[in-house]
Amino acid sequence: MLALFPCRPSHDERTVPLAGAPAKMALQSCQAAGATFALSFTDVQDPARVAATIDALRTAAGSNVGGAPVMGAAAAVAGMTPNPLAQRVRVDGRFPDGTAVREELLFFVKGTVVYQATVLGARVDPSAVDTFFDGLKLGG
Repeated sequence: MLALFPCRPSHDERTVPLAGAPAKMALQSCQAAGATFALSFTDVQDPARVAATIDALRTAAGSNVGGAPVMGAAAAVAGMTPNPLAQRVRVDGRFPDGTAVREELLFFVKGTVVYQATVLGARVDPSAVDTFFDGLKLGG
């Protein structure tokens, strides 16, 4: 996976409940221009779990900021496995302190690995989102 972050990302890994089962999620994230840029992924190991995992991640993204996901364009990441749930999503919500926040998300898949790219902030620059998402590439 190649991701061109606008800043130096930190790396973390944790096990989270996802689509009814524990999942080991890897996360890279950093902050730039008042926004958080992140890429997380998990290998669900079973093709039958891919759709439920994308749905669970999308639902969690909305719940985290108290907003409803709005579906956007189909995802187009070089090297991805085609999937009808691979798409851009926008969520407008609020931080815990009441400040308005926008989440721009991109969900995509390579085999049984489910990816979520996120840009989150009170003000999200659309060109920065496009640059981050367009810079994502999956290897062989």
